[in-house]
Amino acid sequence: MRTWIVAVVAAVLLSAVIGASYWSPAAVVAVACAGALMVGVGWPQLLGIPARKTLSTLISLAGVGAVVLASVAPSGMALAWTVVVVALGVMAVFMVQLVRGTGQPHRLESTFGASTGLVLAVLGAGWVAADRLADNEADTGMMLVTGISMLMSIAVCVLPWPDRLVAPLGVLLAVLTGMLGATVTSDVPLLPAAVVGALVGIVVVCFRRLVLAEGSPEQLPAALAVGAAPVMASGGLVYFLEKMLLS
Repeated sequence: MRTWIVAVVAAVLLSAVIGASYWSPAAVVAVACAGALMVGVGWPQLLGIPARKTLSTLISLAGVGAVVLASVAPSGMALAWTVVVVALGVMAVFMVQLVRGTGQPHRLESTFGASTGLVLAVLGAGWVAADRLADNEADTGMMLVTGISMLMSIAVCVLPWPDRLVAPLGVLLAVLTGMLGATVTSDVPLLPAAVVGALVGIVVVCFRRLVLAEGSPEQLPAALAVGAAPVMASGGLVYFLEKMLLS
């Protein structure tokens, strides 16, 4: 599949998360769970590692579990259980490799690859935490600013230009778009909007480099996973930046 299909997946999931934040907390939870499942099902297939069904189940359960726990955790501690979920999930990945037995092929690659996918899926809980933070304090508009910054960066990454042009352009336009969004959303100062735009822009262009280096995924589950991954990875980033810069 072409790279633009991955970009469409990322844009649709991101738009769903931002749109859900204006609907209800339950909608954000549902979209984040869907993103975790997309990463869980497709990530092992993307990497081509053994024990795909088992590892897909582990990654999906960890991601969905982290999202649900973030939605029911005490106020101000929405991500308190995230580290626990990551630790237990990585331990489970190691156990899968032990059960496979010694001498099995690609044990190291399978362990590190599955652990990475698990962390990406779990970080999606940050979108739920950020939505709860906005509800509990004030509607800061940070999620909207983050969304439009990432969408601009995703659009730039579709351009068939070399990385030396796309990477700085994607980050720069994400910063400018975030600042423009901040002028519309009065709750978000320009400096935090610029910082968020820069960081999410870096995340998106880095994933573009990963896709191009490994070749565009040819199967749909893999394309869904690599498209959802940067959106899920940005969840924790959005939460902590919102808490640090706007609280």
